[in-house]
Amino acid sequence: MEVPTPRAIYDELNRYVIGQHRAKQTVATAAYNHYKRIAVKGAPGGDLLRKSNILLIGPTGCGKTHIARQLARILDVPFAVCDATEYTEAGYYGKDVEVMVAELLFKTDQDVAAASRGIIFVDEVDKIARRSHGARTGAGARDIGGEGVQQGLLKLLEGREVFVPQNVTQHWNKHDFVQVDTTDILFICAGTFSDLAEVDPGRGIGFGGEDVTRKHRRVPQKALLEYGFTPEFLGRLPVLMHMHMLEEDDLLRILTEPPDSIIKEYKVLLGLDDVNLDFTEDGLRAIVQQATRRKLGARGLRSIVEEVMREIMFNAPERKGSTQVIDAALVHTRMDSMEEELPAQQ
Repeated sequence: MEVPTPRAIYDELNRYVIGQHRAKQTVATAAYNHYKRIAVKGAPGGDLLRKSNILLIGPTGCGKTHIARQLARILDVPFAVCDATEYTEAGYYGKDVEVMVAELLFKTDQDVAAASRGIIFVDEVDKIARRSHGARTGAGARDIGGEGVQQGLLKLLEGREVFVPQNVTQHWNKHDFVQVDTTDILFICAGTFSDLAEVDPGRGIGFGGEDVTRKHRRVPQKALLEYGFTPEFLGRLPVLMHMHMLEEDDLLRILTEPPDSIIKEYKVLLGLDDVNLDFTEDGLRAIVQQATRRKLGARGLRSIVEEVMREIMFNAPERKGSTQVIDAALVHTRMDSMEEELPAQQ
């Protein structure tokens, strides 16, 4: 495959991912180095190049998954999202780590060669910190979902031939396995590390802190070790990036600028029923403020727009030729109504 340059990857990421410029540059460079290493495999000096697995740290809704998904689209490689909390140490109830590769294999319709060059995004990786360390979670001494999973992931992150179940829905079945080499799979691990300040009080920013002047400071390896990660695990994630909480101006741009923005999507949907949709400036600001108040980040924008648009979408087929205006008053009315309905639904 022809590998785009870091700048080409960054420029394309920029079209779909708002803000997080340092993270986009870091991910673009790491991905370029990773696939360049694959391209020169077997050439003189090629065996000196190591994998560029990535660890993204940042609050909910800051764009961690979005960056990884867009990266896979740009590179045109298979992509799978896995939740680290679903996995346990081998031999215990839960998924073995090899199922992560099975998820990728499933996306390629069992094409082992294609899966071997894909990207696996491991979310909630902070939840597999060593539980016995500090006993923050109250777990017992047997840490089957923490350090045991870290140990299991080492072989995947470093690159090893592993036996992968072909049927992800029956991963417990000891038949129908296929051998996959993970050496060329790029792993992007991510987590909120929301309680990182407990082991490093100076790291409140991005994890509930408000000191935006410090949002680009790096999280030291020592803090991650104290958090409960083994040196071996962190050593296989050489690219570390701390992403900051998105600000209101970033969220406003996310609503309107990307080619796949939520607002553009709804305008197309209503256009199919011959209904025009107009968001006022104060209406967009009100949506952003609702997401900020709830600390949902970019992920919360869709749920808020869905609620605001619920009745309009329901009535759209009967209002052909009309123009629906979304202003701040409507946004506040709909969100206040939703909050009033919540107790009755519980």
